[in-house]
Amino acid sequence: MNQSVAHAELIASFKRAEEDAAHKFGLIKAVEKKGPKAIQAAVETAAKAAKRRDSFAKKMSVLGVSLKD
Repeated sequence: MNQSVAHAELIASFKRAEEDAAHKFGLIKAVEKKGPKAIQAAVETAAKAAKRRDSFAKKMSVLGVSLKD
């Protein structure tokens, strides 16, 4: 696989993970009236999404790929 293609796929995966994490954190606010169990589930889901996002960011950093130009 071409290195630039691999980097593009990694960047695309990171961006999807970033959007997913933002969406999951937004869900915490949406379920606040459903009670503590719903809030806890949303918080845990958001934390997992953030962990995935951070994992992609770490992989990009190791490869020297930067989103900031």
